[in-house]
Amino acid sequence: MSTKDYLEKDYYAVLGVPKTASAEEIKKAYRKLARQYHPDANPGNKQTEEKFKEVSAAYDVLSDAKRRKEYDEARTLFGSGVGGFTGAGGQRPGGGSFNFDLGDLFGGSGSGERIGDLFGGLFNRGGGPRTTTTTGRPRRGQDVESEVTLAFGEAVDGTTVSLRLTSSSACAACGGTGAKAGTTPRVCPTCEGTGAASRNLGNFAFSEPCRDCRGRGLVVDDPCPVCEGSGRGKSTRTIQARIPAGVGDGQRIRIKGKGAPGENGGPAGDLYVLVHVKPHPVFGRSGENLTVSVPVTFPEAALGAEIKVPTLKGMPVTLRIPEGTPNGRTFRVRGRGAPRKDGTKADLLVTVQVMVPQNLDDKARAALEEFRNATEGPDLREELIKQARSE
Repeated sequence: MSTKDYLEKDYYAVLGVPKTASAEEIKKAYRKLARQYHPDANPGNKQTEEKFKEVSAAYDVLSDAKRRKEYDEARTLFGSGVGGFTGAGGQRPGGGSFNFDLGDLFGGSGSGERIGDLFGGLFNRGGGPRTTTTTGRPRRGQDVESEVTLAFGEAVDGTTVSLRLTSSSACAACGGTGAKAGTTPRVCPTCEGTGAASRNLGNFAFSEPCRDCRGRGLVVDDPCPVCEGSGRGKSTRTIQARIPAGVGDGQRIRIKGKGAPGENGGPAGDLYVLVHVKPHPVFGRSGENLTVSVPVTFPEAALGAEIKVPTLKGMPVTLRIPEGTPNGRTFRVRGRGAPRKDGTKADLLVTVQVMVPQNLDDKARAALEEFRNATEGPDLREELIKQARSE
C-alpha cells in the first residue's frame, strides 16, 4: 500500500465503528463482517474477497494497541485523507503557493525519520525508504496464511497441530544480496540508495518506491543465477502451532512471529490459520455452549422423568425433566460446554424430542385409547379454524 493510499484509508469506517470504539467492539464488528464477506461464504465473488481482505487489514491494525496508537497519531498528524493536509501556519496545500513534500518527511532526518518509522510499523511491509547505502534497513517478513481441519473435540478442547509452510526467505546462494557470488550490488544512482523517489501531484509530492531498484536502494549488475537478482528464495518448514480451546469453524487464528523471516535482521511476519471444524454426529455448537438433542417417550414427557444425557468427554449426566414437558424444550446443564478464556466452562444445552411410537401392540393401543377417552375435551384446533375463517 502506498503512503497516499494509506493516508486516505479510514480503518474505523471500514469496520463501521467510531474512533472511540473499545477493543471488544472492534473485535465484534470484525467478526460480523468477516463472516459476511468470507470467501467460503461467497465462492467466486471477487468483490467480497477484496472486501474481506480490506476488513482483515483494518482489523490487523486496530486490534493491536500499539499499531492502533501509531495509526491514530498519523491520522491526527496528516488529517483525514489528502484533502485534510495542512501546511505551515495551518494553510492547506493548494490554497496558496505552499508545497508540502511528503518525500522530505520520509527521507529526511530527525522528525522525518520518526515519521518514517511510524509508517513502517503500521504497514509492516518494510517501513519507509532505506537510509543506508550498503545493506538496507531491516524489513519485517511477510505474513503467511494456512488452513487446518480439526475434529469437533479438538476444536472444543484446543490442540497442537503440525503445519507445513512455504514462504519467502533470503536466497541461500547470494545471502539475500541478489548479486552473483564474488560480486556486490552498487548504490542505485536514481534514488542514491534511499530506495524511494518523489512523484509530484500538483502541490503535493508523494514518496514511492524507486522504480529502478524497486525500493531496495541497490542495483545488481551481475545477478545471482539462483534467485535471478531478487535476493529472495522459497523455504519450506514445518512448525507446531497451538490452536486455542473453543475455536469455531471459519475462525482465523493469528500466531505472531511464525510467518516469513524478515530481511536484514527485521522481525518475522505473522501466521494466520483458517480453522475448519468437522461436524459431530451428536453434538453441535451455539457460541461457547454445546448443544445436543435427546429423545424422550411420551410418558416421560407427560409424567416427568430422570434421563441420562451424553457429554462430549466424560460420563453421562442425569437430567430431571418435569411433568408436562413439551416437545422441543431446552434445558441447561452447567459447566459441560466448551472452555472459556477465563478457564471456566460454558454449558450444555439439551433439547428434548418427544418420540411417537410407530408400532403398537394390542396392549399399548388399548392403553392409549383409554388415555384418550380420559383426557377427551374440546377440540384444540377449533379456535384456529375460527380465526382462519375470520381473516
